Amino acid sequence: MLSARNQFKGKVKSVKLGNVMAEVIIDIGNLELVSVITTESAKTMGLKAGMDVTAVIKSTEVLVATP
Repeated sequence: MLSARNQFKGKVKSVKLGNVMAEVIIDIGNLELVSVITTESAKTMGLKAGMDVTAVIKSTEVLVATP
């Protein structure tokens, strides 16, 4: 159990590994959520396309901008 209430079950759509950071795109139905985590964490968790995952969002701010 986690204290973060914003949890979304989904599937990994893609993982792009960089030298230090990895971009993980998660399909949560009709939306895609993008997470940037360390490459080491992505490798340790064995993230790959098609995996079932839960995106957990814990933040004090969400910024929205328009053009």
